[in-house]
Amino acid sequence: MKKWNIHYRAQDAGKTDIVDVLLTIRGFTSTQKKNTYLHPENPSSLTAKEVGIDQKSLKQAVVRIQKAIKEKESVVVYADYDADGITAGALLWETLHGMGAKVMPYIPHRVEEGYGLSIKGIDAVRELFDPSLIITVDHGITAYEKVEYAKQSGIDMIVTDHHSAPEKIPDCTLIHTTILCGAGVSWFLAKELSGKSDDEILALAAIGSIADMMPLTGINRSVVKFGLEALNKSKRIGLVELFRSAGVDQKNLRVYDISHIIAPRLNAMGRLEHAMDALRLLCTPKKERAVELSTKLALVNRERQTLTEETVDHAMQGVPLHTQGDPLPNLLFISHESYNQGIIGLVAGKLTERFYRPSIVVSVGEIYSKASARSIRGFNIIEAIRSMQDLLVDVGGHPMAAGFTVETTNITALQDRLEEFARDHITEDMLVKNLDIDIEMPLSCATESLWEKLRVFEPFGFGNTEPVFASRGTVGDLRLVGSDGKHLKLKINGMNAIAFGMGEMYGKIKKGDTVDIAYTLDMNEWNGKRTLQMKVKDIRLE
Repeated sequence: MKKWNIHYRAQDAGKTDIVDVLLTIRGFTSTQKKNTYLHPENPSSLTAKEVGIDQKSLKQAVVRIQKAIKEKESVVVYADYDADGITAGALLWETLHGMGAKVMPYIPHRVEEGYGLSIKGIDAVRELFDPSLIITVDHGITAYEKVEYAKQSGIDMIVTDHHSAPEKIPDCTLIHTTILCGAGVSWFLAKELSGKSDDEILALAAIGSIADMMPLTGINRSVVKFGLEALNKSKRIGLVELFRSAGVDQKNLRVYDISHIIAPRLNAMGRLEHAMDALRLLCTPKKERAVELSTKLALVNRERQTLTEETVDHAMQGVPLHTQGDPLPNLLFISHESYNQGIIGLVAGKLTERFYRPSIVVSVGEIYSKASARSIRGFNIIEAIRSMQDLLVDVGGHPMAAGFTVETTNITALQDRLEEFARDHITEDMLVKNLDIDIEMPLSCATESLWEKLRVFEPFGFGNTEPVFASRGTVGDLRLVGSDGKHLKLKINGMNAIAFGMGEMYGKIKKGDTVDIAYTLDMNEWNGKRTLQMKVKDIRLE
């Protein structure tokens, strides 16, 4: 059961300026704030101060990189293996290469080297490229010891990152902010180096921002809004083939297309194989190579989907369900030696979605085990895990998502302490899924005209969700749809509605019932015909 939080009730919706109400609910109360939100500025003019980057460190980085370019030093852009890291690595490598740098990209193998900087990874780039400068993108802020190792090997280090900083940060030039994603930080450095903001690299920064679930407000709203426009007209052959292979309309890209279709394909390579092919796809100038690589990404992504489904099914069996009156624990902790560490984050996300509890899934190894965690609103998972630092090898992440390495012999002790921590810090109210509803209004207000007015709030995404409405209506026709009958299609007061994943309500609702429905407005386009419909978030029977 979801708790509905209704922010505004429109008693006389005909006299209500719904757009103005929505802006107020989102905290945009002054004319200036409203204009800034509705008309975001092009991010090319952003300053270091505005994005939270230290100006002195930025200048040091630019000077050091310019020296490396001038003196033809070997430089390595050392990226992460997720979509944010891949786009960050691609755009910075491309910028430096275009400026004449002797530069190569490098992404560690998830299983063989692990996340971020590692001794093995540093040794590998020394053997391959013998660099005098390594620039990390989307990682490095927690890698104090690894940075020291690189420096002792005669390598200068520049760390660019956006993850939460630990108490002990690396002793090197840092380009760090939590305001942007990894690709956003990389894009800002590239912009400062080249003296311009190229649309093609802004497009990559937008993919990273969406993939890493940055809140689409303020600066990130600007990056994504203008980045999507750049993506719509991008001539980058790798992106063009990626969009074609994925079956998305490049000229009408939405945040959903990136977050649910494109980013998973980029991520799949790092999860199951090696992320370098995803980076190669973004950077290749050759169509034949782009076709080959985009096809490979599609195949690996399908493999990832199957493996995720199988692992989720297995993990569900390990969740201590309500038996003999015992409630679910406040935190779910599932571990198994069969779990592929490349997809445990996805599995943790599915558990959190299903049971609405912080979830930790562990891929158990012989000596060391890898874990991914996902959280719920109000529970800072990275702080919780870091409080167990004495049991961990390393840890990193955000308040809502984190990852860590633990010695296998410490798993049981860690589980006990985390479950105890969750019992002490998670209240019963926190375990109830909240549904924020912007406006309760008569269903007659849900018109195509309103849908058109809502376009000014785009791009929608994490931190800037589509406006949610609640209305009361009478159920007309209803039927199950989808190959497995998981979805419910119905009419409310004659208006089309689609309820994804709510097939279990078929039989509980019948024609003629009066229901309260929470929904977003959607324009369904099929064979050139546009039909307004409701995308159902929740249904309540009287």
